[in-house]
Amino acid sequence: MKFHHIGIATNNIEESISKLKKFFDVSDISKTVYDVNQDASLCMVTMSDGIKIELINGKVVENILRKRQYLYHTCYLVEDIDKTIKELEEDGAVLVKEPKEAILFDNRKVAFLMWNLGLIELINFGGGLHNYILINYVILHNLIFIQIKFELITKCKKARIRYE
Repeated sequence: MKFHHIGIATNNIEESISKLKKFFDVSDISKTVYDVNQDASLCMVTMSDGIKIELINGKVVENILRKRQYLYHTCYLVEDIDKTIKELEEDGAVLVKEPKEAILFDNRKVAFLMWNLGLIELINFGGGLHNYILINYVILHNLIFIQIKFELITKCKKARIRYE
């Protein structure tokens, strides 16, 4: 299992995004989507250091919000969701939600289990976990290269030096 994000319950996704942007260096915000299978509105916020926070709004989190609790779950990427569920159940975890496709994660299957670490979400990356990590590394590397090139071009323009 590889850590992916934390899930935060909220009464208002847009208000939560504003607060995150006010106090943290936010690098990306997904579109807010309603997922019928999860019965929730969802939005993924990524910080500049790569930490991801999923904002969750809807009936699924109403009870914990009434208790003024906001940390909803921790999420992990897994190679084989069915195998991981079986292993966790053997360790005392209880399956809370059967694996279902999730819009926010490109329709990959997700499942929720109550474990001694609290509520956890699993995202199935079926054999593609290593590729997922590699692709994210390549994307990050390319973004850094583009940013450096942009900064160089900007500095050259300010100094009236032609960049080729």
